[in-house]
Amino acid sequence: MSSQPDRPSSQSASHPHSQFGLLREKRFLPFFLTQFLGAFNDNLFKNALVVLLTFQAANWTSIAPALLANLAAGIFILPFFLFSASAGQLADKYDKAYLTRLVKVLEIAIMLVALTGFLLHSLPILFGALFLFGCHSTLFGPVKYALLPQHLREDELVGGNALVEAGTFVAILVGTLIGGLLASAEHGELWIAGGGLVVAITGYLTSRGVPPAPAPDPELRVNPNPLTETWRNIGFARQNRTVFLAIMGISWFWLYGALFLAQFPAYAKSILGGGEGTVTLLLATFTVGIGLGSLLCEKLSGGHVEIGLVPFGSIGLTLFGLDLALASPSVLPTGAPLPVSAVLSQSGTLHVLLALTMLGVFGGFFIVPLYAMMQTRSAPAHRARVIAANNIVNALFMVAGALGAGSLLSAGLSIPTLFGVAALMNAAVAIYIYKLVPEFLLRFVVWLLVHTVYRLRTDGIERIPEEGPALIVCNHVSYVDALIIAAACRRPIRFVMDHRIFGWPLLSFVFRHGRAIPIAPAKEDPAMLETAYAEVSRALANGELVCLFPEGKITADGELSPFRPGVNRILEANPVPVVPLALRGLWGSMFSRKDGTALPRPLRRGLFSRIELIAGAPLPAVAANVSSLQTVVAQLRGDWK
Repeated sequence: MSSQPDRPSSQSASHPHSQFGLLREKRFLPFFLTQFLGAFNDNLFKNALVVLLTFQAANWTSIAPALLANLAAGIFILPFFLFSASAGQLADKYDKAYLTRLVKVLEIAIMLVALTGFLLHSLPILFGALFLFGCHSTLFGPVKYALLPQHLREDELVGGNALVEAGTFVAILVGTLIGGLLASAEHGELWIAGGGLVVAITGYLTSRGVPPAPAPDPELRVNPNPLTETWRNIGFARQNRTVFLAIMGISWFWLYGALFLAQFPAYAKSILGGGEGTVTLLLATFTVGIGLGSLLCEKLSGGHVEIGLVPFGSIGLTLFGLDLALASPSVLPTGAPLPVSAVLSQSGTLHVLLALTMLGVFGGFFIVPLYAMMQTRSAPAHRARVIAANNIVNALFMVAGALGAGSLLSAGLSIPTLFGVAALMNAAVAIYIYKLVPEFLLRFVVWLLVHTVYRLRTDGIERIPEEGPALIVCNHVSYVDALIIAAACRRPIRFVMDHRIFGWPLLSFVFRHGRAIPIAPAKEDPAMLETAYAEVSRALANGELVCLFPEGKITADGELSPFRPGVNRILEANPVPVVPLALRGLWGSMFSRKDGTALPRPLRRGLFSRIELIAGAPLPAVAANVSSLQTVVAQLRGDWK
């Protein structure tokens, strides 16, 4: 049975032009509302309970309020360790739309348990409801992220994830605020239970509209042992090294973000001199930043999964983490706690809020592509179990981060210094991950190229096959042609290039880690030439894409040079489809040879120079030869060099 029967065709004419268009789609809106209301209700109940136990602890128990708050946090997160593995199995075995509705029924039952706890004034029952809410989040996590790839196209996945991440943080913020308000109201217990019950029922009603998402592995036998299944799920995640490192990156982000969020109350009081209103201001500022960064991802990535944004995000997380540490006031204002207006009027507060906003924005750049990559690169048959493994590792990292932050603060570290230490650790973690997986940095380099030096427009790029071998041929205009093609095509390409360009100091790192194939003329290095042909043959036999510049050199006058016969030899050995490409507008740019060499006048056309990459219809190997390919490429390029 197919796991994606209702996923729209990539050629659908009705697909939305922006991520916000998804909010008008029946295949997305009911799911979005359901997950938003679930996150809202989790945080409404959790925060309301913490506020009640903090300010009315004497009415409930003799246990210290600080201990109760930490106990509540531990009870909520415990199910992630106990049941994530089981949740992943269920999401791979059963229809995710059906599971979504079951989870919402569970949420209604949980609110009835909470209402019973409030009516009986029973703290154990309320903690039981909190544990069940943790189970609710645990069960819904794999469903939530594994369902998106079944209902969205690849070019919608970043936008869909961005909306979900932005919506989740807004739900957390609003739920936290309303939970606090209800807890402080007269008869607050009844308001909390009644409001939560209404939200749960509304969530069930929206879940009725979630389209079917059939199980990828309906014959799966559920393993009831959480320990062995947890280890097995982590094994699924480790099968793809890039996916596993994406999980590590996501988990690090949650550690990093949770560390900052946990310090907001103490930071507002002891650093800014504010009260509860200032805590809300900090939380709202960070949430708005996360939302903006998440939503900007879709535009910056061109609607595709662009992992080049991940290094960009990590740079911002480090710089603005350090900025927040340095911008923090060193002297507590007199007259604290101050109202929000007084805190805002202090010197340096706006700097703190700007740093916090940008920290959130770059957090969005970091997290959204990682979630999308984890979804697209996980095997569909056990995608939900990979996401379950992600949730387990997330929880482990968050607990470790809380323990580490607590230890450092107990040792006398100030909160701003803690922020600075975390920012430096973020830089170290990022360097380690990018060293293990150079693909992140490679995509970052090509993303920068087409968003600063050039402004790239593509046409027909979907003609490059999504799987299987193919030979790509293109005209050769500049030293960065390979990078521009790589930026336009999300699938990895093996480029055959002149060994001198391969060794170019500024680009050799990119070409080497991109597994480019250096080639030399027979009269210069016949051994390298034969090695190159053998490597091209192996790559095509392995189902990879190989790109060749048949002119054999960068144009010196902007015109096409005669195509060399090497393409014929490649196709004789490997009769694969050939996709012709044409670069337009690069002649005269800084990396072309218009004035004899590259970079003599780097900004002669300014930044954001407009260029185009045009793809023609694939040709079967029997119809592709040097002459026909040169004719097609020349027609695709037209008069614009």
